[in-house]
Amino acid sequence: KKVHFLPPYRPETRLKLAQLLDLDPDVIQENISKELIKEVVAQRSVKIDEEIDEMEKAHIVSYEMHTTAMRMAKAGVYEREIVGEIEGIALSHGCQLSFPTILTIDGQILHNHYHGNVLKEGRLLVNDSGAESEMHYASDITRTIPVGGKFTEKQKEIYEIVLHSQETAIHSIKPGIKFREIHLEISKIIASGLKDLGLLKGDIEDAVREGVHAMFFPHGLGHLIGLDVHDMEDLGEDHVGYDDKTKRSDQFGFAYLRFAKELQPGHVLTVEPGIYFIPALIDKWKGEKKLTQFIDYERVDKYKDFGGIRIEDNVLVTEDGSRVLGKSIPKKVIELEEITAE
Repeated sequence: KKVHFLPPYRPETRLKLAQLLDLDPDVIQENISKELIKEVVAQRSVKIDEEIDEMEKAHIVSYEMHTTAMRMAKAGVYEREIVGEIEGIALSHGCQLSFPTILTIDGQILHNHYHGNVLKEGRLLVNDSGAESEMHYASDITRTIPVGGKFTEKQKEIYEIVLHSQETAIHSIKPGIKFREIHLEISKIIASGLKDLGLLKGDIEDAVREGVHAMFFPHGLGHLIGLDVHDMEDLGEDHVGYDDKTKRSDQFGFAYLRFAKELQPGHVLTVEPGIYFIPALIDKWKGEKKLTQFIDYERVDKYKDFGGIRIEDNVLVTEDGSRVLGKSIPKKVIELEEITAE
């Protein structure tokens, strides 16, 4: 008789399963139950009211973490000072972090856990952090902060593109639409905004079809969130974010969309578009003369010291649309400039 089990996350669990089933530990992964994975994913993907309440508790703490970081974002402060303060806030509320904090003036590095830089006037500080409630439900919020309280005109132009794309994505979320379609529309908004600034050229539909936006937006729009910050990722991303009707793209950038399938009431997702100027990626594509019909590399080169911008909220799919979880954390330019100048 077949014994159904999920992919073991911890090595000791793998060894225990091997012992119980009289199998070699090396073949445990080959015998996981895809049927059980599908049932667990179906159950955990849709959050009930009590789960949403727990996530709201985590967002109360996240609000305090992020607004504290904004007020501390002054020239001369070390990144680690802010990290220590906001992690202490989580602990003081009886929470843990939902993942290791990303707080950096090098926002072009997508998952940067180094916190040794000193903040400098005129730089952008990316704060991607979250709390985990006592019942282990997560929040995952990102804000990009102008150090010292003022965006430069150049920063403001890029920031407004990202903010517009994020707000459009949130308003587009509703049951029945595939999240991959929203990702594609947001990619077009980002590409169009960059074209308006002269960094891109040509037809936007053609450019996005060819993946030009991925030089600036090389990740997916978002992922499910719940008991895990990347919910159920240990069960296999293709089981969680894809299904028989929704296949993963193999295109750079688009391939990294963690969740693509049709939205249902009760799904909770992150919505986190960004624009990044990654010098190594720019140099690589430029050296390969990649997509030169769409990219003005001479103008892009002038942004190589820019860093990156990401804005992220956690969004519940409702019966007729969507709702952003938690108290609104400042993200409009005027709001950020006001709170960081305090």
